[in-house]
Amino acid sequence: MLVRVQCFNVSADGFGAGPDQTFEQPLGHPDPAPLFSWAGATASWPMRSEPGGTRGLDDYFTRDMHRSGNVGAEIMGRNKFGPYRGPWENHDWQGWWGDEPPFRTPVFVLTHHERPSITLGETTFHFLNATPEEALAQAKKAAGDKDVRIGGGVNTVRQFVDAGLIDMLHIAVAPVEFGAGERLWESPEELTDRYHLEKVPSSSGVVHHLFWRK
Repeated sequence: MLVRVQCFNVSADGFGAGPDQTFEQPLGHPDPAPLFSWAGATASWPMRSEPGGTRGLDDYFTRDMHRSGNVGAEIMGRNKFGPYRGPWENHDWQGWWGDEPPFRTPVFVLTHHERPSITLGETTFHFLNATPEEALAQAKKAAGDKDVRIGGGVNTVRQFVDAGLIDMLHIAVAPVEFGAGERLWESPEELTDRYHLEKVPSSSGVVHHLFWRK
């Protein structure tokens, strides 16, 4: 069993989301599309409605992300579940992942305000007021012998990195700068005291950063 981050996108200056996040713009401003455009251009992008798309390195990572048969549970922060803060005022609102969320595993949502679990399609969301260590213990139990994916957002990934709980990370660094927002790092070399790092450039302009424990 591994604890891993997959296809997590940041800007060249280390931001995974911009300031001024809203319901309409969940990743803030500027337009976050350049962070993800490399994946949407690939042949294996699951929401592709027309044939075609790129092959090669970017396609490999997109295909690996969505071939999630070895992921048994996911952990995410509350901001990735939905934009609302504070106590839950409306339990009828069930996040912005729709009736068939793509996870198809138990998902553990970190929040200071717990609520009852909800099941949508093949995905069950559990809401935890817990430390990273406590949340990971529950996720590992749910995952069995499969991996646990730390899905984001930025603050959640960084919490798990700082706690020494992640075995492998794939961070896709896009050739754009945000200048402000939620920052994963000032430099990827910050993590090289704990991880090996290999940087693999793609023809799309994205540089895939692969980290694995020393």
